[in-house]
Amino acid sequence: MRRRVFQAVISCAVLLCANNALAKVEVQAGPDKTLGPILVAKVSEDIVPGDYEALLKGIKANPGKFNRKVVMLDSIGGSVSEAIRMGRLLRETGFDTWVPSDAVCQGSCVYLLAAGHAKTVRGHVAIHRPYYPGSDSVHSASKANASRASQVAYFKEMQVPLALLEAINSTEPRRMRVLTASELARFHLK
Repeated sequence: MRRRVFQAVISCAVLLCANNALAKVEVQAGPDKTLGPILVAKVSEDIVPGDYEALLKGIKANPGKFNRKVVMLDSIGGSVSEAIRMGRLLRETGFDTWVPSDAVCQGSCVYLLAAGHAKTVRGHVAIHRPYYPGSDSVHSASKANASRASQVAYFKEMQVPLALLEAINSTEPRRMRVLTASELARFHLK
């Protein structure tokens, strides 16, 4: 059954790539012989302001009932606040998350992965502390504290252990920590 779902997702992914290869957020509905109607979203490259709106627009453009909704992740991260907004939308609209074997989900992409009702990781998931420009200033420190509070609330909503946030914040921004299979399980990311 799982293999059939992945085959259907791959079929939709081919359609997504054929329609707009340069897009960072794409959504496509498609039929599957076994599963019936499915909705596939793909998030790739950097997560930037405006991606939430693109995801929302794609979901709204494909109304109806779907037997399965899956978001394929292949992103190097980017804006944490945008990823949190997108993650809440994915959770609210009932998406599962999938990191294909040839993909990476790093940095803020982890917030999208955490949003999935069901999570499948075949590729690599990596974390690091977010970049806070000018981190030695009082203003930047207060922004970092507000961001941390938002991240804590988000992980609680997604029922992800706060130990993930501790792991994220203990990894230097210029370093990347690839999560092991046991860490993915412990952080409820698979």
